[in-house]
Amino acid sequence: MNFSQSGMIEHPYFCYESVNRSCPKITYPTVIQIPLYIFFMTIIVLTMCGNLLVIISITHFKQLQTPTNYLILSLAVTDFLLAIVIMPPSMVRTIETCWYLGDTLCKIHSSTDVMLSNVSILNLSFISIDRYYAVCQPLHYRTKITTCTALIMILISWNLSFIIGFGMIFMKLNILGIEDFYDNNFHCFGGCFIFHSKTSAIIGSVLSFYIPGFIMVTIYQKILHIALKQARSIHSTACQHVQPGNSTSSSKMERKATKTLAIVMGVFLTCWLPFFVCNIIDPLINYSIPPVLFDTLVWIGYLNSTSNPIVYAFFYSWFRKAFKMIIFGKIFQAHSSRAKLSTE
Repeated sequence: MNFSQSGMIEHPYFCYESVNRSCPKITYPTVIQIPLYIFFMTIIVLTMCGNLLVIISITHFKQLQTPTNYLILSLAVTDFLLAIVIMPPSMVRTIETCWYLGDTLCKIHSSTDVMLSNVSILNLSFISIDRYYAVCQPLHYRTKITTCTALIMILISWNLSFIIGFGMIFMKLNILGIEDFYDNNFHCFGGCFIFHSKTSAIIGSVLSFYIPGFIMVTIYQKILHIALKQARSIHSTACQHVQPGNSTSSSKMERKATKTLAIVMGVFLTCWLPFFVCNIIDPLINYSIPPVLFDTLVWIGYLNSTSNPIVYAFFYSWFRKAFKMIIFGKIFQAHSSRAKLSTE
């Protein structure tokens, strides 16, 4: 589609005017294109910088090299790669509405996109398991969650996501059984999108989102329950030794636990749930969801990678200290890697 000077939509252009079965091209006015490029570039830069700070912090400072932070490091690497490898081509495709890099690069881009998005989600799930043992079974935490355990979790996240991403696209499992329907109704030159059969949409969404999401929701509910129970116990003990007017710590703990877990689950579900709901619904309603809406939901999912450094790193005081040392160049000083960032 093309916009006239009056703002009306004219006859559509095509990605390749001289090629049969070329994808239609939507040409946005410059006053729309420039703000869109600025907006998407801002998201990309924030995602890159935020996750790069996390990567440098954990790899440089010895005190931060723990099993928990290795999981956060894997998450940050994933989100950083998503920002530098996936987001820029996706930005151009979204604004220009055409893919000019060829079919092979389209498959690689789509496969890597699916893989990294899955790695990010699975890392979040394993982080929730780590937090469960830390809060609910603290006496067994150091024996259950070791460096070796964290590395196994990371390997599972990357290998399973690689199989899902590249296996689905290059083996064409996403259109298995409906190849003719796809070729006759949706395939065109100049497009780069992932098409799913009903079976592929359901299985892919369940493996990539609903199972990890269910694990996260269940575990964080248990963590919240235990945290509130511990807060009430502390409150009950404090009331026996402290005047009622001074015993406000338990209520603060309850609010802090509730707020933290609400942020963790709220950001994750807000970013990814709309896409995966539509991903399952679309084949069931004969693929009638507009491509522009799907593209928007993909970018909302990307925002989870932008938010992860804030939710999982900036929240902690020792990471904030590490970030300050990095930003002001103090990591280049002698023995800076052994700096004490936390009193815990």
